[in-house]
Amino acid sequence: MHLISLSVLDFRNIATATVDFDAVGTTVITGPNGAGKTNLLEAVGYLGTLRSFRGAPREAMVRQGATTAIVRAEVETGPRSVTIEAELPTEGRARTMVNRQAVRRRSDLHDALRCTVFSPHDITIVQGGPSDRRRFLDETLEIVDPKLARATEDVDRILRQRGALLKNAHRQPATDVDSSLVVWDQRLDDAGTRLVEAREQLLEQLVPRLADQYGRLSRQSPAPSARYQRSWSGRLADALVSHRTVDLARGVTSVGPHRDDVELLIGGLPARTHTSQGEQRSLALALRLAAHQLATERLGEPPILLLDDVFSELDEARRKALMAGLAEGQTLLTTAVPPPPEVTVAEVLEVGPGGVVHAREATP
Repeated sequence: MHLISLSVLDFRNIATATVDFDAVGTTVITGPNGAGKTNLLEAVGYLGTLRSFRGAPREAMVRQGATTAIVRAEVETGPRSVTIEAELPTEGRARTMVNRQAVRRRSDLHDALRCTVFSPHDITIVQGGPSDRRRFLDETLEIVDPKLARATEDVDRILRQRGALLKNAHRQPATDVDSSLVVWDQRLDDAGTRLVEAREQLLEQLVPRLADQYGRLSRQSPAPSARYQRSWSGRLADALVSHRTVDLARGVTSVGPHRDDVELLIGGLPARTHTSQGEQRSLALALRLAAHQLATERLGEPPILLLDDVFSELDEARRKALMAGLAEGQTLLTTAVPPPPEVTVAEVLEVGPGGVVHAREATP
């Protein structure tokens, strides 16, 4: 799988641009800070995940003064070519199509475009709250096992419905609310348990790869470890019943996969509070490398790799370790400075003021 071309219209600060990519080499996207280099990566990432890897709302991805952004890509996957097109309006529903067929859920994109993203923002996986760590696991699940990843969408939908019921419970007869909660609790028990078990199995597979990647990056011991922490014990259905009074009072679901966390440890101590920022950055990068490695092993080929300004955060030894740990495949990277010598550049895209994109040949 590789990206052939990308066209964007009114996306972020880019009025219009169409670029082609080297099939298996490294495309370097360069330009001054603030020019819009990351916007090209964000456009590719959106087509693979239907969300911004920066965590931005949809309206933020539409160019100021425009009402709709359009992102289109040609992808070669195996013997066939696939066209993915997304329409992002500031109001109303977004629309995505693969070969002119509507995409109804993120997992439908698995065979069309898969990508792994590394960015300085990844340090929030270690420093941030539980939602950052859950999101990392769910993003990895979407790449390595889309069937199991559908449970994420099922859980999100069920939680929205159950939450709406809880918030409006005071307007309905208690018997109606109780009977409806029985239905939603069973659905959340089924989908939520399936999702959590998938997360736990994924984390178990990531830990040994995490230890290897962190050892290469930091050249330090002891090795990191990770533990999944459920927000309940026993059956989820029983926990939902026991928390029903609290849920009705607060108008939210207080237990479930949306309340779980992952504890990241180094030397048996929480990495979030007992390590330096350099160690945390190495750990976050090692997590992404472990996920990229697992996806490559599972799929038989590496996902398209998007590297957003990661070299500015790494010293020479870590840069070499990063590049040495990557499987061969297509890479798109942004940098405001010349890329390190470890990168073999196939082509260069220059992003200038106003998001204007120019292609030029790589210098030998």
